[in-house]
Amino acid sequence: MDSDGTQEARGAHAHPVPRPAGPPEVPAMPPGPPRVPVAPPPDGSAFLAWLRAPRPDAAPGVWRFEHRPRPAEEPEEIPTRQLLSGALIAFLVGWLIWSLLQNGYLGNWWWVPFDLIVPDAWRGGDSDLGETGTFMVYRGYEVLVALAIMVGVARLGRWGEVWHRFVTPRFRRAESQAAQPDAQDDPAQWNELRAAGAVDAAERLAVEARAGLMRDVDHARILRAWQGVRTGRHSLATFSGAVLKDGAAACLHPSGERDLPARLARRDLLTGQVRLGTTVDDARNPYAYRGAGLALGPDLLGTSLVAVGPAGSGKTGTVVRPVAESLCLHALAGRAAVVVVGGAGAGLGPADAYDVVVRIGNQESEYDLDLYGGTTDPDEAAAVLAEALVGDLADPHPGSDSRRSTTVLAQLLGPFRAVHGRFPSVPELRQLLDGAPEPFAALRQGLRDAGQESLLRELDARERQMGQPGDVAGVLADRVALLDRPAFASFFDTSGTTRPFTLKALDHPVRVRIDLPERGHADASRMLARLVLAQFTASVAVREDRSLFACLVLDDATGVVTPEAVRGIQRLRSGNAGVVLTLRTLDDVARPLRGPLLGATGCRMALSGLTPWDGQDFAEVWGKEWTEARDVTDRQIIAETPAGKAVHMLRRVITGKDATARAVTVRQVERERWSASELAHGVPAGHAVLSLTDVTGEHAPPLLVDLRG
Repeated sequence: MDSDGTQEARGAHAHPVPRPAGPPEVPAMPPGPPRVPVAPPPDGSAFLAWLRAPRPDAAPGVWRFEHRPRPAEEPEEIPTRQLLSGALIAFLVGWLIWSLLQNGYLGNWWWVPFDLIVPDAWRGGDSDLGETGTFMVYRGYEVLVALAIMVGVARLGRWGEVWHRFVTPRFRRAESQAAQPDAQDDPAQWNELRAAGAVDAAERLAVEARAGLMRDVDHARILRAWQGVRTGRHSLATFSGAVLKDGAAACLHPSGERDLPARLARRDLLTGQVRLGTTVDDARNPYAYRGAGLALGPDLLGTSLVAVGPAGSGKTGTVVRPVAESLCLHALAGRAAVVVVGGAGAGLGPADAYDVVVRIGNQESEYDLDLYGGTTDPDEAAAVLAEALVGDLADPHPGSDSRRSTTVLAQLLGPFRAVHGRFPSVPELRQLLDGAPEPFAALRQGLRDAGQESLLRELDARERQMGQPGDVAGVLADRVALLDRPAFASFFDTSGTTRPFTLKALDHPVRVRIDLPERGHADASRMLARLVLAQFTASVAVREDRSLFACLVLDDATGVVTPEAVRGIQRLRSGNAGVVLTLRTLDDVARPLRGPLLGATGCRMALSGLTPWDGQDFAEVWGKEWTEARDVTDRQIIAETPAGKAVHMLRRVITGKDATARAVTVRQVERERWSASELAHGVPAGHAVLSLTDVTGEHAPPLLVDLRG
C-alpha cells in the first residue's frame, strides 16, 4: 500500500542516496550541553489556507485558484474618471440645493408638504407635543427633504455603481479572509474518509495538516490512493493501516521523494493546473477571460499541445519547463507518467527532479535507451523502428515507403530473435541491411538447426529482394549508420549488459528525461526523437491502467512530425495521454502535414515573432467569426438662412470644423479571429495567442496571453 497508485517502477531512481550501515564515528570528547531549538514548531496555516482557498468552476484554461468569475458578456461600463467626476458633481449640486433651501434663497415653497401633512396642533411654540416634540417634527421633516435630495442626486451621480465598483469588493475580500469553513465542508477534515469508516486515518491526516507536516504533493498522493480504495483496487483496511503508520508520508512514490528539489512554476495540485501567464485585457479576448490567469492541466494536455515560435520567444522557459515541472509533481502524487525529451543543456529541470535520466552519447549516463521499445514482437518492433528511421522520408521519397521498410525490418528481426533470443544491436542490424554474407549464412544455419521453416522463408525472401530497384534496405542501412558511431558505441545494447529504459514503464508514475546529442549529431537526434514518439504512441495504446495520465514533452519537434505520428497523436486522447510539441516554424513540418497536425492537437499556441506564412496556417485553423462592423459617415450641413450661416461660421471659428451630421451604419460581417498579419506583427514580445480544447470537447477561442504575467 505504500506505493498505491504508484506501482513499483524498478530501478526508477537515477541517483539513490547511500544509507550508512551503522552510526558514524565521532571523536572522543565530552558531550556539550543540549542545544535548545531556535526554530519555531511547524505551522500548517499556509497549507490549510491553500487547501481551503476557493476554486470555482471556470472556462477551459482559466486559473481556478482564488478565481473571481466575471460576467459572460461585457457590461456597458462608464469610465472610472467619468463616473467619479459625475458622482462628485452630483454631490456638490445636492449640497448647493440644500444650502439654498436652508438660507431661504429659494423661498419657503418646500414647506408646503409640511403644512399639508402635519396637524395644526403640532406646530408653533404652543403645540401639544411640547418643545422637544415640536423640534423633532420640524427636524424630521428637514431630514426627509435632505434624504429626498440625496436620493435624487445619487441616482443622477450613479452613487450605487461607485459603491459596487470600489467599496463592495473590499468588503467581500475581507469577509472571505475572515470566514471560517464549515466543518462539514472543510477539506482539511477528510470527511470522505470519516464517512467510509476510516475515522482514525482522517484524524491522523487532519492533525498532521494542522501541524504543518503535510504538503500539497502529500495531499494529492493520498487522494489518489483513496481513489484506489473507492474503485476497489485496494482495501480500506490496507489504506487506513498505511495512513496510521506513516501519516502524511503514506503511499509514497517508489523513489521515496515527497517533493521536487526546486519549484519555479506556480501550480495547484488540487485542480492539477500550472499557471503560464495572464490573459490580456484586450478587446479581442472574451470578456470572461480578460485579466484571468491562464493555466494548463491534464484535462487540456490530454488533447495535446503544439507551440510555434522562433528561437528566443520563450517556448522552453515559459511553456515546456513549467509543464514538465507540473507533470513531475503529478507523478510524485501517483497521477501521471512523464517523458521529457530535449537537447542536452536545454534547461528542462535538474536531474534530481527525474527518476530516470538517459543521456544519449554521454558515456557517464546511467541508463540506456531500448531501441525496440521493450517489445518481444518482431512485427511491432519493425513498425516502430521503421517510423523512426524513414518516417520523415515516406512522402518525398517513394523508395523509402514506411510499409515496405517495416516489411524489410520484420524479415530480419524475426529470424535474428529466433536464433539469438534477442534483437540485433546497431552494428549487427547495419550488417544485415547491407546484405553481408556472413550474418546471413549464420542466420540460415541457425534457423535450419531450430527447424524454423517459416522464418527461413522470410530470410530467403529478403535475399531475393536485395539489390532490386525498389529495395529500401539501402536507405535503412544509411539511417542505421547514423547510430553506428563511436559516440553511441555503449548505447542501444541488446545483450543485457546495460540498463535500458523502455516506454513500457509508462504503466507506472515514472519521471523520465532523455537528453539528445543535438551538437554534432543533429540527424541522429531527430531520428531518436521520432523513435521516442513512435514508442510512446504505441505504448500508451496498450496500457492496462489508463487512469494514469501519460504525457510526452518534446522540446524541439523538428523533423518529428510524420503521417504516422499525426495518426498516433489523434489516438492519444482516448488513452488518457497527450504530447507537447514545440517548433521554431511550421516550415519544419512537411506542407501536407501542417493542417493535419494543427487539427490533431486540441491546444495551439502561436508565440510572438511568428512569420506571416506560419500565421496563415493558424488563421485558417482558427477560422472566422461573425462580428459587428460600424460604418460612420459625416455629412456637412448646409445652412440656408443668414442666421444659420452665421451660427455655422461662429462654430467653424471656435472648433475649426464644419457643422456635420453623423450617420452610423451597423452590419454583421465575417472576419478572421486572428489574421496572419496580426499574428506576425500584432503579438507583443513575451506574449502568445493560444486556443484550447479539453478532453470533454469544451473549447476556448484564441486568447492573447501575457506569458510574463
